[in-house]
Amino acid sequence: MSETPNYRPETLAVRAGQERSQFGEHAEALYLTSSFVFGSAAQAAKRFSGEEEGNVYARFSNPTVSMFEERLAALEGAEDCVATASGMAAIMALCLAHLKQGDHIVASNSLFGATVQLFSNILSRTGITTTFVSHTDPAAWEAAIRPETRLFFLETPSNPLTEIADIRALSAIAHARCILVAVDNCFCTPILQKPLEMGADLVVHSATKYIDGQGRVLGGAVCGPKKLTEEVFKYLRTAGPTLSAFNAWVLLKGLETLKIRIEAQAANATRLAHWLEAHPKVARVFYPGLPSHPQYALAQTQQASGGAIVSFEVKGAREQAWTVVDNCRLLSITANLGDTKTTITHPASTTHGRISPEARAAAGINEGLLRIAVGLEAVEDLQADLERGLSLLGG
Repeated sequence: MSETPNYRPETLAVRAGQERSQFGEHAEALYLTSSFVFGSAAQAAKRFSGEEEGNVYARFSNPTVSMFEERLAALEGAEDCVATASGMAAIMALCLAHLKQGDHIVASNSLFGATVQLFSNILSRTGITTTFVSHTDPAAWEAAIRPETRLFFLETPSNPLTEIADIRALSAIAHARCILVAVDNCFCTPILQKPLEMGADLVVHSATKYIDGQGRVLGGAVCGPKKLTEEVFKYLRTAGPTLSAFNAWVLLKGLETLKIRIEAQAANATRLAHWLEAHPKVARVFYPGLPSHPQYALAQTQQASGGAIVSFEVKGAREQAWTVVDNCRLLSITANLGDTKTTITHPASTTHGRISPEARAAAGINEGLLRIAVGLEAVEDLQADLERGLSLLGG
């Protein structure tokens, strides 16, 4: 596949990275083994030293995992990819591979709650500090730079308000100071957005979400140039936040249908967002595909569509939001996203419940906010399910 770089995404999603064994299997093989046998002591020594390529130990080398890494790298237009046990493991691996005590991160104040916790409460113990700034204001990012700043970290669209950060502008600001830029591309996937093409240095994924697409397994990945991912690999080889072979095999099959799924889910999300925006019990809708979205014009330049995440505020607070959630019979009440089954969650008490009220307020997450990850059901059925709860709200 490396000799055919002009294949389109739907072809890469099915074919990239596949390696067949001597048995000639058509589907990707699942290699369930913890270690690999060498032909001699000399070969073992060469494999361990890196003098000879080949598998050594499943903590850091497995053929099924390698196929997944190569396929995702091809889709992102990246030179290399390192897979990890989860999306959070990918972020942790990226940070510990490229940062040290005394270094500083500038990050969006609209990050996923667990990422905020990682930066504020875990990395801070190692002497790595973080300044959180407005997701959408490049000047705030520039103003937050210190001499010890080494990383810009953002996710776009943001979770859950779908704010759009200007990847090109932030990359230009960072690179003028020799600062790395990492983008969490979980919401869009490489089907809708390719941050590396817009100047980002590294892309992070929670493969648990759209890449799997059916809520089955956990996985993560870091994609980018080899000179940067090899540092992540060194960390993974020693620390071991490894993607299992079975999970990699499931994710490979998920990638095969990624383009079909996410385009259909985004189309459903667009229809649902317009319906919600016209609903009398809805105060506000957050969806990059709506002209009313504050960064609609920017989204048009960065994303192939608005994506499949729709957030909205009901007229009221927690009681009213929970009424909508509790009256759903079709939508799954779960904080996961990217599934073919539509999910609904109340961010203030779930995904962002562990961060401080002040941090939630700064990120614009109030008690009336709900997030929907739109799946593949009929939109009319989703609307009817939401109407059951919305119809009970006063006002």
